Amino acid sequence: MSEKIFVVDKEKCISCGQCVKDCIAYALELDENSKPRLTDNGQNRCIKCQHCMAVCPVGAISIFDKKPENSEPVWSQNPEAVLNLIKSRRSIRHYKKENIEQETMQKLKDMLNFTPTGCNFHKLHFAFVEDRAVMDKIREYVNNKLIKLLSSNVVSKIKTKFSHYKDALINGEDVIFRGAPHMVVVSAPINAPCVNIDPIIALSYFELYANSLGLGTCWCGFAHICLQFMPELAKQLKIPEGYKIAYVMLFGKPDIKYTRTTQPETFEFSTIDDFSPEKLSVANKIKHFFVNNIR
Repeated sequence: MSEKIFVVDKEKCISCGQCVKDCIAYALELDENSKPRLTDNGQNRCIKCQHCMAVCPVGAISIFDKKPENSEPVWSQNPEAVLNLIKSRRSIRHYKKENIEQETMQKLKDMLNFTPTGCNFHKLHFAFVEDRAVMDKIREYVNNKLIKLLSSNVVSKIKTKFSHYKDALINGEDVIFRGAPHMVVVSAPINAPCVNIDPIIALSYFELYANSLGLGTCWCGFAHICLQFMPELAKQLKIPEGYKIAYVMLFGKPDIKYTRTTQPETFEFSTIDDFSPEKLSVANKIKHFFVNNIR
């Protein structure tokens, strides 16, 4: 990154120092006139998060050819409306047999560019099935392959997972994809700093935004399992080499409507009001390691 990449409009700059304060990479400093500039090693430190441009109260900073006037202002959100969206989200397993509008599909894609990733490692891959006709082909292929596997004498993990659904599959029930007209498969490079976490964050954002657009979604563990054991399917979905498939989300126009929230059982919560760590035995350390790294 050169000085030309980080540009400060010194006429606008009010020398507040917010950009320097918020630079997690310590790539910025104030010069002798209290104006921000790159440090000597700033071009190597920068993680391209654009926080300096976003935090500037007067829009004096441009970076990587991104100009502040092309960014949207930050709005205040209605917390109760956001909470109701979270509470009312349901896993949808009944969909209308139609594609969503292309404009809506593009909105979903554009939103995904704003999902956070560890170390701003912006290299997630999203494979979208946008046409119900294509989804039907995938549905037919997977279901037929599962029926064939479940009817064979081969012993496998995938056979164990789906053994209870053999009759349903044979009867033509869409056990895996639930009649969804669309799905998105997210994957990340195996060397990503947060390879297992970033994709789940992205799908969580996707799900809430999709619901706000009147769409239904479903986290599809069955489809994820199938992708793991059917490499030819992953290839058809254009998963890049060196990427790990993280999860699958089904989506589309729901053919069912919920009129109220549920009343879930509460999780366990702890309040930490002191900190005095005890020395653990080797056995406890080993146990802790395996419990937290077994999957």
